[in-house]
Amino acid sequence: MHAMDVLGDPVRRRILELLADGELASGAVVEHIREEFGISQPGVSQHLRVLRENGLASVRAEGTRRLYSVDAGGLREVDGWLAPFRHFWEQRLDALGTEIARGKRARREEER
Repeated sequence: MHAMDVLGDPVRRRILELLADGELASGAVVEHIREEFGISQPGVSQHLRVLRENGLASVRAEGTRRLYSVDAGGLREVDGWLAPFRHFWEQRLDALGTEIARGKRARREEER
């Protein structure tokens, strides 16, 4: 399955967002997703399996716990697909960075 197909599902995108903050036990992932989407533990496990099998998440065992994390390798495919579109926002982000720096500089001068 193509990474974009995998990420087309809002539950899987949310799982990756949770994992982007750091490694999580499967139970913690289930709690978050159950609360937000009302999905059962077996349903969340299926989403985790899809993410794992498609190289977007990895799992490691720690005793009886399963700890999930983002697998950056799988995200390279998405990054590559986005490459031709970056010019649409990079210039704006550069301009935003310049304005933020200007604002910081002005505040420092006002404090003096």
